[in-house]
Amino acid sequence: MPAAHDRPASAAVRPAAVTARGWGWRHAGRSRPAVRALDLDIRPGERVLLLGPSGAGKSTLLHALAGVLGDVNDDGEAGDSDESGSLLIDGASPRERRGRAGLMQQDPETQVVLSRVGDDVAFGAENLAVPRDEIWTRVHEALDDVGLAHLPLDHPTSALSGGQKQRLALAGILAMRPGLILLDEPTANLDPIGVLEVRDAVGRCLDKTGATLVVVEHRVSVWKDLVDRIVVLQPGSAADPAVLLDGPPDQVLAEARAMLIAAGVWVPGFVPATRNRTSSGTGDLLLAAEDLAVSRERPRRRRFKTVPPVPVQQDISAQVRAGQALTVTGPNGAGKSTFALTLAGLLAPVEGNVSATVDLSRGAGIDPCKWKAEQLIARIGTVFQEPEHQFVTGNVLDELMFGPRHVGHGEERVDELLERLRLTELVDANPYTLSGGEKRRLSVATVLAAHPQVLVLDEPTFGQDANTWAELASFLSELLDAGTAVVSVTHDAEFSAVLGGAELRLGTTEAVAP
Repeated sequence: MPAAHDRPASAAVRPAAVTARGWGWRHAGRSRPAVRALDLDIRPGERVLLLGPSGAGKSTLLHALAGVLGDVNDDGEAGDSDESGSLLIDGASPRERRGRAGLMQQDPETQVVLSRVGDDVAFGAENLAVPRDEIWTRVHEALDDVGLAHLPLDHPTSALSGGQKQRLALAGILAMRPGLILLDEPTANLDPIGVLEVRDAVGRCLDKTGATLVVVEHRVSVWKDLVDRIVVLQPGSAADPAVLLDGPPDQVLAEARAMLIAAGVWVPGFVPATRNRTSSGTGDLLLAAEDLAVSRERPRRRRFKTVPPVPVQQDISAQVRAGQALTVTGPNGAGKSTFALTLAGLLAPVEGNVSATVDLSRGAGIDPCKWKAEQLIARIGTVFQEPEHQFVTGNVLDELMFGPRHVGHGEERVDELLERLRLTELVDANPYTLSGGEKRRLSVATVLAAHPQVLVLDEPTFGQDANTWAELASFLSELLDAGTAVVSVTHDAEFSAVLGGAELRLGTTEAVAP
């Protein structure tokens, strides 16, 4: 086992130790455990990259170490979840050591607590009774580390993009100075520059404090040089141990490359094979955005006048055509998700218009924003950046049946979608107990079940291992070949290359060939 990092003399924390002996966890309402028979030791100050296929229990382990598993089930009541073995931080239960660990979850929306940026970053440190003067020193330092120092402390958190909220959540954790830093897909929704900024911010924090790190990330190359050790988990079974591989990064990647690829791990230099497009022609126009200005804010009343919101992006023009992909790219905060929601008829434009052609509207009118819910989901299917925002039932099967039952068709596709998106064994599971990658695939499946002509996907490959990524990309390629239009907001260059089509770079607001 590699030597732990020496704790700097100026470190402000005591690094935590982690011990697991035969530890397992089964979520309430699930027949199979998320983690089974885990044996693991992490020494104080070690930096561990936790890998494994989607559904291997990586997020479950991080939540357990943060002491947030087991209080209530996912319906908010005492549940029938089941724990086995022992999981300890510094020799005690994680629930007894709350405050020793800082967890950044996959969905940063769940961690935004207060309405202003400065207050939100300060929240954790305040709860740990850090002296006031020191809190605000830490707040400024943390915001600078994650690339948000340009925002005033009273900037509203509601005005942040998804990627900016991810950085904000990390800043709050860094300001706490925990002995154990737990990061769950911390760079998944960030632009390429933001990925490096966040990784470097974590590195600086570790160098300053000597804290122990456990980071979950599907793509190895970002974190390989920052960690001492790679631990690969595999989905629990009665016969196999939870840990598939454990060792120094270079050794694990060199000696077990084929095994890691088979397990769906994104190893450096590997891009999974996908189905090739059989058609790349230009289809009929379905949607057109003209001179569009977008914002998530609503108009305000000022005396006797209505004041429109300040647009986050404007002068956008784009076309969505049958059988063609449109990829929306740009830095975090550029308004990509806001544009996608406006294009999908879920937000009203500040200026300009979105219009549907006769082929798409079929008597519903040309303005998607004025369509009824049943008309919208049968024509334009939207996958939100945060999967939980579109779950409305208590199990996976009901979630998939919800759309078809409301539009009167599509139930015959449910079994195919379950199989193609690896959800068959999860039909009775509560959607909120799924892994991040499983939630994303379910959110895609629920939209596809209604068979819309246009798909609008916000970060569709978030949380996917290499195998499920390839399957999702191939499936969407098939839909494109069959005439469905696919609009994707993404930072995933490999995914964009597979789908082809046109690219809309917000900031330049010109559709260009990829």
